[in-house]
Amino acid sequence: MREKDKFRCPWCKGFEAYQRYHDEEWGVPVYDDHRHFEFLILESAQSGLNWATILKKREGYAHAFAGFDYAQVAAFPDSMVELLLQDSGIIRNRLKIAAAINNARRLLEVQANEGSFTDYIWKFVDGKPIQNHWKALSEVPATTEVSDKLAKDMKKRGFKFLGSTTLYAHLQATGLVNDHLVDCFRHREVQVLAR
Repeated sequence: MREKDKFRCPWCKGFEAYQRYHDEEWGVPVYDDHRHFEFLILESAQSGLNWATILKKREGYAHAFAGFDYAQVAAFPDSMVELLLQDSGIIRNRLKIAAAINNARRLLEVQANEGSFTDYIWKFVDGKPIQNHWKALSEVPATTEVSDKLAKDMKKRGFKFLGSTTLYAHLQATGLVNDHLVDCFRHREVQVLAR
């Protein structure tokens, strides 16, 4: 099938980096804490904005947050928030920046208690991606019972800026949920990537 003839989820149209993200990353199962942390930072930053805006600033986030090294970010002093508020490469929102540092610290606590963040989050889907079979974008939910439970548990553990909607986006992005539309060429491709 020629590239231009491939059917894709409609949300990724109109911006090359968005389409590349859809074709190469979105929905691919993630089993790496570093990668989960990257998406947690980006998704919490996206709250109230569109994903294309965040993709354009992804390199800026990598630079500002130590290549998404959560151990380094957890060690940032509180004064780092003021410094990052001056960084035009990221969304300059005090609460989101403080949440990213806080969430790195909470991630380390989850690792200490659960073995890894990966082990922790995959328990919410019984270790196996949820395979949805949506035919239209309008069928895809913003939250689910799984994202509600995850948000409640993460809030109890002290995570910030990660409500059910944001965490459902995380589950989709990191392949715990396959929400590619059934006609999308990636639906079947990501389905077979699960462990």
